[in-house]
Amino acid sequence: MNRIIYSNDDGGVSIIIPTPEALQKMTIQEIAIKRVPIGKPFKIVDVSDIPSDRTFRNAWEADMSSPDGVGIGYEAWLATQNTGDAA
Repeated sequence: MNRIIYSNDDGGVSIIIPTPEALQKMTIQEIAIKRVPIGKPFKIVDVSDIPSDRTFRNAWEADMSSPDGVGIGYEAWLATQNTGDAA
């Protein structure tokens, strides 16, 4: 099972756990582009790459030098879905 990670504004790492229902409708890459905040690079990682001990979760860091993509945020993603507007 994969997770989406990105560096948040507090200097930590945020994790998005896609639901099975979401994965039936979209790829994990599409979910990341939609859900990761605008301009934030993200990586798609295996759940085993995320520490199971959450004691120092606020100190987690992620190397984003080779991201899998960049988030565009929900509103921009939604605008890409509304391409059949009537004139």
